[in-house]
Amino acid sequence: MNHREPSDLADRFALGVTRLLRFFADTFFAKRYGHRAIVLETVAAVPGMVGAMATHLQCLRRFVDDDGWIRTLMEEAENERMHLMTFIELARPTTLERLLILVAQWVFYLGFFLLYLVSRRTAHRLVGYFEEEAVLSYTLYLAEIDAGRVPNVAAPAVARRYWKLADDATLRDVVLVVRADEAHHRDVNHGLANQLSGRPADPEPVAPYPDHADTTR
Repeated sequence: MNHREPSDLADRFALGVTRLLRFFADTFFAKRYGHRAIVLETVAAVPGMVGAMATHLQCLRRFVDDDGWIRTLMEEAENERMHLMTFIELARPTTLERLLILVAQWVFYLGFFLLYLVSRRTAHRLVGYFEEEAVLSYTLYLAEIDAGRVPNVAAPAVARRYWKLADDATLRDVVLVVRADEAHHRDVNHGLANQLSGRPADPEPVAPYPDHADTTR
């Protein structure tokens, strides 16, 4: 997994918040990766939508082009939502987890929206670090599947359709493409943070994005 070392106080703040949330996720979910994915994906789909909305309104106020940011961020939000639609078919959330989702989404939405207004660069760096942790979580999920501790069940129809998977695709195939999605989002958000800070573009190419269906219906 590619890790971006923090270079200033804002980056260290973003990394610190990420590690704090990782601690709570590890404490609450342990190795229940399916349930962890459901709760975390409801939060992961927030930044792209917030960023796209804020950028859209800014462009309207300033009469400027968005340089492709809005479409990129909206795609990220939709992609994360499709992760949720997939894992909801595999691990039904408990009543407590549904309550946690409700609270976590509102708290995170309000906090991230304020952060985006104060510092877009820090907000995208935070998402970059979130995605680093997501790649790690799905790597551990794969290890559980490969070790036989998590049944490698058939992939849900929504996943086969969205990622254009084979009819006999399994959970392992799903986790592989979801992890690839997260790696792509990681690199894109770190790149946006670099762009906003005036840093040169990364020499490393952005992680490849899996092929997706043209429509989620």
